Amino acid sequence: MAHIAAPSAGVPAVTPISLKAIAPWAVFFGILMLVLLYFVGAEQGATSVISGEAVHEWVHDGRHLLGFPCH
Repeated sequence: MAHIAAPSAGVPAVTPISLKAIAPWAVFFGILMLVLLYFVGAEQGATSVISGEAVHEWVHDGRHLLGFPCH
């Protein structure tokens, strides 16, 4: 059988994304993940930022899922 090559005129060129464009988003999501990790892993007891047990109850199952001890 004969192989027919597809014309490349209709295919758009892929441009790489620069590090300068990605860096702010990477920093933002990195800080967001650290805040979420704090609330799931350490928001209780002496290190509590928010008083009461509301945050603890909201992240309780996620804490067990990730292997953090809580009781």
